[in-house]
Amino acid sequence: MTMTQPATPILPTTQQPSRPTHDATRHRFSIGRALGWTVLIISLVLTLFPFYWMLKTALTPAADVIRDSGALFPGSPTLINFARVLGFLSPAQDQAAGGSGASINFLLYLWNSIIYCALIGFFQTLFCAMGGYAFARLRFPGRNVLFAILIAALMVPGIFTLLPNFVLVRDLGLLNDIFGMVAPSLLMTPFALFFLRQFFLNIPVDVEEAAMLDGAGKAQVFWRIALPMSRGPLITIGLITVVWAWKDYLWPLLIGRDESVRTMTVALGVYLQQSPNTQPDWTGLMAGSTLSVIPVLILLVFLGRRIVESLNFTGIK
Repeated sequence: MTMTQPATPILPTTQQPSRPTHDATRHRFSIGRALGWTVLIISLVLTLFPFYWMLKTALTPAADVIRDSGALFPGSPTLINFARVLGFLSPAQDQAAGGSGASINFLLYLWNSIIYCALIGFFQTLFCAMGGYAFARLRFPGRNVLFAILIAALMVPGIFTLLPNFVLVRDLGLLNDIFGMVAPSLLMTPFALFFLRQFFLNIPVDVEEAAMLDGAGKAQVFWRIALPMSRGPLITIGLITVVWAWKDYLWPLLIGRDESVRTMTVALGVYLQQSPNTQPDWTGLMAGSTLSVIPVLILLVFLGRRIVESLNFTGIK
């Protein structure tokens, strides 16, 4: 009797779904994508063109600024305007180059602007983080009403509070003082408080409850759990606050009139006033403005990635 071995079952072969080739994906045309790139490029050009025009004017000799006003590139680019603004030329050489003989004490005004922006950026971010966490986690009577009042302050223009703040700072004897300049902006802004509150609401409560089970209090949870997890939004708010303070002009002009506390924006305004009314020193002003933008650009280069990462409020797992 012969034994027959069972036939080996033939398993069905699964066909892999066909995938589009790399060339087909690369050459796929999308009207929406093309429109998006077009809008992005136009927006980028419109945003960067004023900065380019400022740099172009700063590199143009004062004698050619009217003749080359319609040209996209300076006819005879030069760095003499930067030398004039920084005081590297004598008054006679400055006037011969088309200036008024005035210069800017760049290092002093740069230091004043850094101190002014650093104090506002650090303390305002810290206090807004504390307030935002309190509105997000703590339960107390009138919390929603108080938060609504703070958010309603977004609709109040800053010019309305300019005079009361000036009177208060004057009565405190803080005119021509760095503390008087930073006092109204030191505590909080409604936008920063709302921004950080929304992020704290996205932090899982389980993480904080686990820390509290280990014996941590509310303050320890805030300092050791909430703040480290919100590093991205804190850097974003701090950078926005610093940029806003760096370009602020009216308030430092009212409070910091003395040269020892004068900020860069006020110094540029004073520099322009020193030129004759019949012939403003536009090339020198643009050179000074270009120099004043460099510190902010450096800050954006180093911290710009943090802003992009925190815009979507994600990253907590």
